[in-house]
Amino acid sequence: MLKKIVFVINYFYPDFASTGQLMTELCVDLQNEFDITVIAAQPGYAGEGSSTKNKLFERDYLENIKIVRVRLPKVDKNSKVSRIKYIFSYFILSLIALFKENGVDAIYTISQPPVLGGLIGSIGKFFKRSKHIYNIQDFNPEQAAAVAYTKKQFIFKLAKKIDMINCSYSDCVILVGNDMSETLKKRFLNKKVPHHVVINNWTNEKEIIPLSKENKKVKKFMEDNGFKDKFIIMYSGNLGLFYDLENIIKITESFKDYNDLAFVFIGEGAMKKNMQSFVEEKNISNVHFLPYQPKEFIKYSLNAADIHLVVNQKGIKGVSVPSKIYGVMAAGKPILGVLEQGSEAQLLIQRSNCGVVVEPQNYKGIIESINQLYNMNKQSLGSLGLNGRNYLDEYLKREISIQKYHRVLQSIIKPK
Repeated sequence: MLKKIVFVINYFYPDFASTGQLMTELCVDLQNEFDITVIAAQPGYAGEGSSTKNKLFERDYLENIKIVRVRLPKVDKNSKVSRIKYIFSYFILSLIALFKENGVDAIYTISQPPVLGGLIGSIGKFFKRSKHIYNIQDFNPEQAAAVAYTKKQFIFKLAKKIDMINCSYSDCVILVGNDMSETLKKRFLNKKVPHHVVINNWTNEKEIIPLSKENKKVKKFMEDNGFKDKFIIMYSGNLGLFYDLENIIKITESFKDYNDLAFVFIGEGAMKKNMQSFVEEKNISNVHFLPYQPKEFIKYSLNAADIHLVVNQKGIKGVSVPSKIYGVMAAGKPILGVLEQGSEAQLLIQRSNCGVVVEPQNYKGIIESINQLYNMNKQSLGSLGLNGRNYLDEYLKREISIQKYHRVLQSIIKPK
């Protein structure tokens, strides 16, 4: 009989959010080794449209994986009150769904929603007498503090204490970057640091491969959106709070007269309306916004770019790793990183020599780097991007990370 793991991971297939796609692939890979149940929000938060389901709990299946989808209130990403309502609804309903599950050997949670994701695992472990694996994709409240999400410091202090308990009470903390390991150690002042491992996020490098702009579907994507013969600078992912996009968008004004250049922002998020408003106000015609692309089409949209933006806000070093970097490297495209020195993503770009990096908030440096890459000859630019693909093939393959998960879970939950 297989050991049962309950994954409490708010985003899951068919959500477009990167964590949802990662966790879907992980569960599919583990489904023959463990009995897997997933507790997830009904699709809709990341741009898939509102759910039409009326039940609080809806059962679904993906191959051998049982999915319990919880119905949540519609969220306005620009409203803190709406976000809080969404988060606490998810927290309560996920706990109820978890308590309904029988024979739970392990609970796997992620750091979303902030702090409460881990707390679900802590509470579940206590009542279910199970193991708890806590996957920290983003350290909070450190991430919220970096963008001054609230001025109430007592909230940060309380949240940090709760999440430290989550880490200490878990059987294993899984981190997605080596710089995040340092943050965990600092939390505990290098004393009684919880058992932890580092497992990089990934992309499916067999699906996302370097393609020419002459590829039929890449070419059609460009023609349909008016990008034909354009030098494309692309950002593909969450247009959220932690990337300084509300300021980075302002650099596009320096390129508004470049008729052969296009900025393309693909995705949804709290900052999208602000970004669109700036572009409209300044009458910048070469900045374009597109919705999330279907998962099966991402390999074509990524390959339409000449340069990809991979960015983080100042203060995010050791707190979060932008997952989009793996897809960009798989597509073999050059990266303009707006990243802190010593951060996981910055080190990947440096080690692979697949792009250039500018410190966050150095907007003049971003403009200069765009000009540098824009003026580079096509062969050199192409070689720069392929360096990233070669590095990924050697060190960051999907199967490498998946196998690490297999080993960790087997060590904690030994199958019968």
